[in-house]
Amino acid sequence: MKSLIAILIFSFQASQMSYSQWFWQNPLPQGNTLLDVCFTDGNTGILIGTSGTILRTSDGGEHWINLISGTNNDLRSIFFIDDNTAIVVGSGGLILYTTDDGENWNTQISGTSNDLRGVSFVNNNFGIAVGSGGIILITTDSGEHWNSKPSGTLYNLTSISMVNSSTGTAVGNNGIIIRTTNGGDSWINQSLGTNEGYSDVCFTDENKGTIFGGPNTILHTTNGGSTWTNQASGLPKYLFAASFTDANIGTAVGADAVSLQGTILRTIDGGSTWESQSSGTGFLYGVCFTDANTGRAVGANGVILNTLDGGSTWTNQSIGAIEDLRDVFFIDINRGIAAGNVGTILLTTDGGSSWKSQMSGMNESIFSIFFTDNNNGFAVGSSILHTTDGGDTWNIQSSGTTSALLGIYFINNNIGAIVGG
Repeated sequence: MKSLIAILIFSFQASQMSYSQWFWQNPLPQGNTLLDVCFTDGNTGILIGTSGTILRTSDGGEHWINLISGTNNDLRSIFFIDDNTAIVVGSGGLILYTTDDGENWNTQISGTSNDLRGVSFVNNNFGIAVGSGGIILITTDSGEHWNSKPSGTLYNLTSISMVNSSTGTAVGNNGIIIRTTNGGDSWINQSLGTNEGYSDVCFTDENKGTIFGGPNTILHTTNGGSTWTNQASGLPKYLFAASFTDANIGTAVGADAVSLQGTILRTIDGGSTWESQSSGTGFLYGVCFTDANTGRAVGANGVILNTLDGGSTWTNQSIGAIEDLRDVFFIDINRGIAAGNVGTILLTTDGGSSWKSQMSGMNESIFSIFFTDNNNGFAVGSSILHTTDGGDTWNIQSSGTTSALLGIYFINNNIGAIVGG
């Protein structure tokens, strides 16, 4: 019995003329965690995430194309320099760039193996990347060359916001806040003496900026960081990313510190007050608004949320189960069953192109599936489930034990065994 803890199902295709390939089938467009999102307008955008994931849409997220990044490294931050040119940074000092809106990606030499977590450009040539160990890299030629500059800290830097070629602020772990006024050649420590972890920083001009972290951390400055005011009183939230369309209107995403569900906060008064919006998801790690109304948020299990009304409503543009799937069994080339946590059972009748959720009648995990013929099958977990119609309906059978049932196998229609512990 294979012990799978997965959130995806793959389809295997082979032919005499091509090599074997694997394609995401659940969830769609894919299931890796998404860490950042950037749109150049209301329709065109790119998402990045773990295991080298890059997705692109040109129709506002109705359809997504999985792009070839050429790496399995986690991709953590993306910045569009213009409509076609973007820079992505990630683990192991990885820097990728595209000049054709993501169609092709090339590697730039960073000169470091430190994880890179944030990147910000102010024009086609000048940009700064930050990362673990206080690493700061500067380019003045669109990333052809990156040069390291001393940051004055060994703490991990997680985000950088440059407002022009001279002025910018970076934040990171252990309450680190540093600011440059000379294009990154030197950095001033503005830390407040706390050990809070800061995840993102957004400046709308040289003076007005906001730092996000958590829990209970939204810091705002109106004087370039000389002083900071906490705007997060009474908000038990971890906030990982934010997007402002002007000095007043912004959205932050993260997770609730108690329920660990996805969090969305919205301000229309520069952060003096924040309104909570419903996400209905797990952790959210990235957000991007192209105007005051149109935005996307991304996060765990490949979730993609879209709003056209400033966050009053959010639509999930990813499709499929978000629960971990433990086993899969195909009766024939088209009909298959997948099952997993919280009693999840999914049925496909078209070889996995689409999946339909089935009622299992239980909330406990299902670990193993076996069919003895096209109609009769069993699924086991805390109980035994039986179907006589190919998985359309399921009935609970008593196992006579309270032990978890982890595997099932039949040698013919009548004789079978279940194991557990």
